[in-house]
Amino acid sequence: MEYITILLILLILILLKIIFSIKIKNIKKLKEIGYNENLNNIMNKFPENKQICEEILKKIKNEDVKIKEDENTKTSLYIVATNTIIIANIKNTFTRVQTVIHECIHSIQNKRILKFNFVYSNIYMLYYILSLILLIAGIYKNLFFHLFIILILSFIYYIIRSYLETDAMIRAEYITKQYIEEKELLTDEEKKKIINAYEEINKNGVVLVNYNLILNILVKIIIFTVLTIVV
Repeated sequence: MEYITILLILLILILLKIIFSIKIKNIKKLKEIGYNENLNNIMNKFPENKQICEEILKKIKNEDVKIKEDENTKTSLYIVATNTIIIANIKNTFTRVQTVIHECIHSIQNKRILKFNFVYSNIYMLYYILSLILLIAGIYKNLFFHLFIILILSFIYYIIRSYLETDAMIRAEYITKQYIEEKELLTDEEKKKIINAYEEINKNGVVLVNYNLILNILVKIIIFTVLTIVV
């Protein structure tokens, strides 16, 4: 039964890759766009990340959010527990403007959902880690019951994260274009280049984020299933 479970998960991953049209060359292309030197030079005309964050928070009427820059962090994020936006080391990518705006959008999303996501995500990870420990220790008896529980918890986790991330990405795209127009720092040709590049990234962004969420969940399930065979 364990082997059937693993086989089914692998088939699901293949189907998702086909349905979402996930291709390695497309991912590489997006990375190349993100770190394109010409695009980066154009976006260097915009203010520093912290100032952009302050301006956007003012624009969306949410100025009580704390802002911190962390050069040692690779991922920018909004922490609802402390109402803080952490801006990672994203100076060398033209996508920095939209990344900052994305986190600003998170700060105005439904606080109940954000808090639930924060608490639930931690409980979900703790339960998964504890399950692995108990499985290795040989304490679990009904393994498929616990696998079923992990599946349910994972599904809830995906629904919440997918909603929050998809909503932030869609709104961030619109506000980024609006911000670029309002600042009047670029020529028409430069605006066209930047907006076209953003559209190229955003076209695949929602799909990639959702695929990665599902992929991370399925990898966890594969690890748990493999351990039921090995232990």
